[in-house]
Amino acid sequence: MDRRPKILLADDDPDLLDMYREILAQLPSRPEIHTAASGARVIAMLEAEPFQLLICDLKMPKMDGLQVLAIVRRKYPQLRTVALTAEPDEQFRSRAYALGVDLFWHKPATEQETKMFLECLESLLGRESEAGFRGVQSKSLMDIIQLECISQSSSVLRITNGPRTGKIWILCGEPVDAEADDLRGEAAFQRILSWRAGNFEMLPAEPSRPRTVFKSYNALLLESAQALDESRGGVTPEGAPQPPVSPLAQLSRVEGVEFVLAMKPGQEGQQVARGLENPERMAAWARQSLERFRALGDRLGAGPLEQIEGFGPQRHVALACQGETEFCVGWKPSLAPDQVRDMMKKVLALWVS
Repeated sequence: MDRRPKILLADDDPDLLDMYREILAQLPSRPEIHTAASGARVIAMLEAEPFQLLICDLKMPKMDGLQVLAIVRRKYPQLRTVALTAEPDEQFRSRAYALGVDLFWHKPATEQETKMFLECLESLLGRESEAGFRGVQSKSLMDIIQLECISQSSSVLRITNGPRTGKIWILCGEPVDAEADDLRGEAAFQRILSWRAGNFEMLPAEPSRPRTVFKSYNALLLESAQALDESRGGVTPEGAPQPPVSPLAQLSRVEGVEFVLAMKPGQEGQQVARGLENPERMAAWARQSLERFRALGDRLGAGPLEQIEGFGPQRHVALACQGETEFCVGWKPSLAPDQVRDMMKKVLALWVS
């Protein structure tokens, strides 16, 4: 019996349909791909046979993609849905997620974007019952919040976990307030982040919301990850030795640290990180930067590379080596350059202690 998943791809441009059919043919699950050139055709095909995934362009004539997705979500709530658009309009994104789509994606323009797009689609096809938050199925709530903050969005996330409801207010990519149960502020944010599954929806932004959260989103997510790690450790029997604390966890607790990435020189894929959604991409950038600065130092006869520092309005970054390990550490933008240098010394000292 053929167990290949079936994908329905909707776009009114026949050239794009052909192009995306070729792209989707690269998926490891070897899906059976069907196409529709209009919203009405999408509905007719879904009524005729079952599909596992619908990928729908948002800009179509007569019945646009948002109308199609709204109908599909009511009639076929178990169908995985992806909204695809070339429009850089954040309102499209918020409206699509409010409808409960599993993924919102700008049409990929580079090989790297295409690869990431395919990875997300394969994840949607392969996860029928795993825990996750509806709207970005198979993603943790940390992933969802990080996506909102990275895109500099302003919105309100309403999250439900059984009978419990929480809200996180995000303004220009930073959380400003949170409510959950009887908690507010950072305590509520941490409570919500402890929920493993549920539903979420995007609500319109509230720019006048009073601020109760003052840490950056990276710092909050890092603290949440540490709290989850500690809670999963459980309680050890009396007299039993405590499990060793991860060296990386110790580094991430240094004041001002937003993320930590440790790499082995020359070993791609050999890295560990705390506080990063995509450590592979950051590791590639860090390795390339270290290699280029070493080459520059050799040409200038400046001696061995000790440390690289970059300072920006959203985050400071420092690259350094300690023994056989290379580090990339993100710092709060409020820190002065001399503070970053002093705290970086503490990070490297903790690693060898």
